Amino acid sequence: MTMTREPDVAAEPDPGTPPPHVTPARRKRRRTPMTWLRGGGLSNLAFVAPMLVVFAVFSWGPIVQAVAMSFQRTNLVSPPVFVGLDNFVRVLSDPNLGTAVVNTLYFAVLALLFGFPLPLLLAVMMSEVRRGKGLYSALAYLPVVIPPVVAVLLWKVFYNASPDGVFNTILGWVGIPPQPWLQSSATVMPSLVLEATWAAAGGAIIIYLAALIAVPPELYDAAEVDGAGIWRKIWHVTLPQLRGVLFIMLILQVIATSQVFLEPFLFTGGGPNNATLTILLLIYRYAFQNSLGGAYGEATALSLMLAVFLALLSFAYFKLTERWSTN
Repeated sequence: MTMTREPDVAAEPDPGTPPPHVTPARRKRRRTPMTWLRGGGLSNLAFVAPMLVVFAVFSWGPIVQAVAMSFQRTNLVSPPVFVGLDNFVRVLSDPNLGTAVVNTLYFAVLALLFGFPLPLLLAVMMSEVRRGKGLYSALAYLPVVIPPVVAVLLWKVFYNASPDGVFNTILGWVGIPPQPWLQSSATVMPSLVLEATWAAAGGAIIIYLAALIAVPPELYDAAEVDGAGIWRKIWHVTLPQLRGVLFIMLILQVIATSQVFLEPFLFTGGGPNNATLTILLLIYRYAFQNSLGGAYGEATALSLMLAVFLALLSFAYFKLTERWSTN
């Protein structure tokens, strides 16, 4: 007789049997001052305390003092007087403010048109050089090493408007008549932009060269196999790989050009006819135009408005380019 085996049936748990032990989820320990002390918090605080104090005194301290001074009328000699928003009203009603804003915007646009693509182009060309790359990098960075005041005074000699001036002599070799350079309202701002671009391009070139090293060479090899020339490789390989660096360099240059001061101050002092009067130069005039003490309240008010504008511009810029710079 053949015995048929019944299929195994899972035994039902006995109602009286206690459920198996389940390990409860580990709750996050609540941090208390004692746990912070046991974890070495006091030693960490002692380590960073000197840096925090130095940062607070020399960075946040002047910022807080400038914000307070923007609501006061003071010349740093007599006791300050609280005037509320009067300093901001005086600055906004100053007819020179519009001129300074337009000149600063003009300088920034020219500097971006000429000073932003030029370092990138030079860095790409230098990255293709097989020999002497270190020498070319040193020559490109040399203007950054020269003290800015020395560089401006040197270029001021070059910009001599007489026919015997350095630049006018060079132009005479190709039949171009002498140019007024710093003496004309039409040519003075491009002249300042030319010197500023020469002085600042070296730092940007070094940054671009460092970024180009990180570009995988396989991408260039693949593009070359597909028949891409030098310009197509730059457009389809180099620029996409440097997208994040380009966005950072662009906003840094916008901020730097919005705070231009050295060139208009040393070259022309804001002239001719306020053609190079910039926002920072106007702030300087507010603060130091009177030897007995200037309008420091108005100067700090304009400085605060410029800082708020640049902060909002940077915030909007990073929000708009956040997806573009990472994709």
